[in-house]
Amino acid sequence: MKEKMIDAFRYASGGLFTKVEKADVGGTYQELEKQGVALMGWADPYMPDSSMPKHVEDALVEAIRNPSAAHYTAPIGNQELKDEIAKKLKIYNGLDVDPVRNILITPGSDSGLYFSILPFIGKGDEVLIPSPSYPNNYLNISIMGGTVVPVPLHEDHGYQLRIEDLESRLTSRTKMVILTHPNNPTTTVYDRESLEKLSSFIVENDLILVCDQAFEDFCYENEFLTPAAMPGMFERTVTVFSFSKGMGLSGLRVGYVVCSDAIMDSLYANAVSVLGATSTASQIALIEACKDLGFMEDFRKSFDFRRKAAFEIMNSIPDVTMAMPESGFLCWVNVSKIGSSTEIVDYLLKEAKVSVNDGINYGAGGEGHFRVVLGVYRDDAKVIDALDRIKAALIKWQDEKQDRR
Repeated sequence: MKEKMIDAFRYASGGLFTKVEKADVGGTYQELEKQGVALMGWADPYMPDSSMPKHVEDALVEAIRNPSAAHYTAPIGNQELKDEIAKKLKIYNGLDVDPVRNILITPGSDSGLYFSILPFIGKGDEVLIPSPSYPNNYLNISIMGGTVVPVPLHEDHGYQLRIEDLESRLTSRTKMVILTHPNNPTTTVYDRESLEKLSSFIVENDLILVCDQAFEDFCYENEFLTPAAMPGMFERTVTVFSFSKGMGLSGLRVGYVVCSDAIMDSLYANAVSVLGATSTASQIALIEACKDLGFMEDFRKSFDFRRKAAFEIMNSIPDVTMAMPESGFLCWVNVSKIGSSTEIVDYLLKEAKVSVNDGINYGAGGEGHFRVVLGVYRDDAKVIDALDRIKAALIKWQDEKQDRR
C-alpha cells in the first residue's frame, strides 16, 4: 500500500506489525492476560469480573429476545433513553435541554468524541489541548488533518488550567479547545475559577469547546461543574458523555452527545453516515439503568477505598509521589525522580506482573509518570495485592539502579 494512502493514520499503530503499549489497541492485552499479568491499564470497571446489576441484565435479556433487537434504532437514538438522559442532565449537570433536539445517542463515547470534532476541524486548523490528556484527543485531530497545540498543565498547580497558557498559544488558526473533564489521566476536577476563565476565553475568541465528561460520575474532592452550563457556553460547546465508567457498562457501547440546535442539526444530518445506529438492545437496557441508579453507590464506595489505599501505598515508596485522585478510578504516579517511565513500566510488567500505562501516551507532561486503573477486578484485595507488587518492584528497581552505580 502506498504511503499516501494511509497518511491520515500516520500517528497510529495498531499492533499488527509493531508492538504497541496502548491498552485498548490490537491484541496485546489479551496475550498479557494469558500470562497471568494484572491488567491495570484498561479503564473498564471491574474487568474481567461482573459489573452488570441484575435489573439491567434482566432488561438486556428481555430486549434481546424481543424481535426489535435484530433491527435498527433511529441513528439519533432511542427517544425513551433520551428522555431519561434529559432528566439526569437537569439534575446533575445543570443543563435544561430538549431531549428531542439536543441529545444524540452514540455507539460509545469514543465515537461520540470523534463525531463531535469532525464538523469543525480540517487541514491546518489548530486545536488547543490541555495536556497531559486522553490520547484520542490528539489522534482524532491528527486523523482530520488538524494541528494539535498542547497546553501544559502543571503538577505544582494541581493540574488546574492557567489561562495565560491558553492565551499564549492562541493564533488566527485556532478553532477549538478539547477538554477532558475530569481529566484522564490526572483525575483533575477543574475548579470554578479555571472553568470560568476558560469559558470567557472561548467566548471572547469565538472558539468551540468539545468537553469529554466520561469520568464525571465519581468526583470526591471538588465540586463538579459542567462547562456547557456556564453563561454563554451552551451555544458553542459539544459535551460527550459515557455510560461505561460510572455504570460499569462498557461492553454495551453506548454514549451520548449534548449540544445546541445549530450544532446538533449538522450532527443529526450525518449520524446515519458516520455512526450508523447504536445497539437497539443496549439502549433499552440502559433505560432501566437510568431509572434505578442505586447500584452506582457500591461502585463509588469501592473506588473511594481504592484511591485512598493507592495514595498510601504509592507515597510510601522513596522518591515516588502521587496526588490523591480527585475522580473516577485512576491514579497518576510520578516516578520522574527514579528513571524513565517507559523503562519503569516495562520493568513493572516483568518484575511485578502488572501492566500499567506509560505516561508518554498522554502527551506533553506525561513522561516520568504512569497511569494505574484502580477500577479493575471486583475484589478489592486483588487491586491492593497488585499495588503492593508495584511498590516492591519500584523499591527493587531503585536498589538495582544504585548497585549499577
